[in-house]
Amino acid sequence: MHFLAEIKRWLGEITEISLLLIALGIAFEILFGETVPFFGGIVANLTGLLSTLGENGLVGLIALGIILFLFYRKRVVA
Repeated sequence: MHFLAEIKRWLGEITEISLLLIALGIAFEILFGETVPFFGGIVANLTGLLSTLGENGLVGLIALGIILFLFYRKRVVA
């Protein structure tokens, strides 16, 4: 079971790095527009995602709740 805990820890770390890169991309796009090569289009993609979730009514709200739960849940320190 140590193997599964290690995979879970790695996936958590990758998720945290991804969220930091998204935040950095949003900041770069706000400051410099869509001219930044790697981070261009993040705000448009997030806006599209939120628009799609909003158009789906209750199902979109539930999906958004699940996504937020997964991102903001507290980790149990082993």
